[in-house]
Order: sequence, then structure tokens, then C-alpha cells
Amino acid sequence: MKSMEALRVLEDIAAAQWGMVTTAQAGALGVPRLTLSRLVDSGHLERLANGVYRSSGAPSDRFEDLRAAWLSTDPGLRAEERLDSLSDGVVVAGTSAAWLHGVGDLWADRHEFVSSRRRQTQRAEIRYRRRQLDSGDITLVEGLPVMTLERMLADLLDDVREMSLVADALGAAAKKRPLDLRRMRVLFAPLAERNGFKRDDGTAVLEHLLVLAGLDLDSIAHRVSADRELSARVLDNHLRTAKASIDMATEMTQVFTQLKQEVSLGRVQGLQNALQSLVKIDEELRRSLADVYTAGLGEKVADALGDVDFADATHHWTKMFPALDARAARRRLSAEALEDRG
Repeated sequence: MKSMEALRVLEDIAAAQWGMVTTAQAGALGVPRLTLSRLVDSGHLERLANGVYRSSGAPSDRFEDLRAAWLSTDPGLRAEERLDSLSDGVVVAGTSAAWLHGVGDLWADRHEFVSSRRRQTQRAEIRYRRRQLDSGDITLVEGLPVMTLERMLADLLDDVREMSLVADALGAAAKKRPLDLRRMRVLFAPLAERNGFKRDDGTAVLEHLLVLAGLDLDSIAHRVSADRELSARVLDNHLRTAKASIDMATEMTQVFTQLKQEVSLGRVQGLQNALQSLVKIDEELRRSLADVYTAGLGEKVADALGDVDFADATHHWTKMFPALDARAARRRLSAEALEDRG
């Protein structure tokens, strides 16, 4: 087969797999190795890896070496054929997966792959590990099958075993999309004991990594409180929610009036106890207001609370719940208390 004819034959395959073709794929189409070498010498093809070539007209990108390595792991199959059954094939894993996802500062000095069956290679740039992956733990990134963020984090903990590095990757992964914490607890469970936690305690592993990554609730609350503008917005939203709860509480008094006539007193009291929280504005909330109070925030608070008849709401609830102290309820719910703090 002449070189130009061979080039046209190869273009159909290359167009569907990033402009690349393997020696095995070319041979199946009747293009011998000698012809491939001639196409390289003439500048029509470029040799990327052992048995993998790229058309000189195809665009180059930073993942081309990883793509070429992945193609070389099953060189006789086309990429589209391999993507039909991801869990049975070769999947990008470990530090290579982190790099492909764009998370963490882990440097992939070789291409990391996992497979459901045992594989070996003498190529120093490729490393295989045997892992049985659930189909839900595999996704496509840049056209390559790769572990999901959650499975990748567990794989890093299993392979790298450096909590701080995994925490860094966790922090970066959380910026990509919301993570499935339930799945991560399950994935971390088999790794708990070897990392100093109780056996199968994936929750403890996850909580520790969240603390290291600064993603635990205390760390988030500290960052929010340190930002005056953000604190003001959070408080504004909280007060608006409180207003909605008070409005609903006022309406509920009418429901309780009817309930008292229809059901036993014990059941009504149980419902009353459950709903007391709807009208509680915590004393700590009022104290924190003084720390972030500004003229602009004062307007927001006024807007949020201006339409609430606190005295009326308190009257209804203290009438329904004699255990509530009317004066204490008024102090918690009074807008005047907020103004005095200013």
C-alpha cells in the first residue's frame, strides 16, 4: 500500500481518537510498520509512544501523552469500542487521575492505570494496579475513562498514604463539584485501620480529611465570621428565615385552637413542644449582630423584620404555650432589642 493511500485509510480511525492511531490498528487495515515509518520520515505522522502515532495535522494538548499511553494498553481496540464497557477496561487512576481532574499538587511521574484483571508491562512510564471498580466510580474526563473524584481520593489515600496530600486534593475536588460524602465514607472504610482509625470507620477518616482541608463546619464558620460583608449576608438570610417561621407560627395558633377541640391534650402538647423552635431567635444571634452591625445592615434587618408584629406573635404563642415566658419571648423577638445593640 502506498503512503498516501495508507494515510487516507488511517485518517478514519485517527479522527475518532484524538488524531492518533496504533500500530495494531494500522496493521488490521493492511498498513504495515514499514509504511508507518515512511509516514513518520515524511512528516505526515509523529511517533508519540511505543506503537502509537499521531497525525501531524491533529492539534496537540497537555493530555496527549496520557491518551497515547491509554491507547497503547489495548492497542488492537479502537477507543470507541473500549468506552462501551468502562468497568472491564483500563481506567486512569491515582495521581494521573488527579492530574486529569485538575486537583491537588500531586506530580504524576508515570501513567497510573487500574484494571479488573492482572496486567504487567516493562515500560517504565506505565504502572498497572489491579482494582475492581463499580461502574458508578468511573467517569469520562477529556475523553478518557477515569476514576470519579470520590474514588480517586480513596485511591490516593490507598496508594500515596499521605493524609495532607489527600486533604489538598479533597479541597481542590470540592471546588469542582459537590462531593458524594456518603460514597466517600464507604470508600474510606477499608482504609481506616491502616491510617490510624478504628476498623471500617470511614466516617472518622472523612472527618479528619475535612479538618485538614479546612472544610469542616468550624473552619467554614470561622471564615464566614471573619468576612464582615459575608457575615452580614448570612445574618440577613437567617433573619428572613426567622421572619417566615414567625409568620407560620402565627398561622399555626389557629390550627392548635382547632386541634385542642379534636384531639387529646397530650398529643397537642407534643406538637407544641416540637414547634417551639419555630419562634426562637437565639440570644447568641442578637449578640453577634452587634459585632457586624453597620448602617447598611441595619436597613436590611429593618426590611427583614419590619412587617412582623412581634407583640402579636408573642401573644399568640405564649397564650398557646403557657410554659413560655412572655417577657423573655418578647426580648428575643423584639426589633427594638436589635436597635439598642446598634
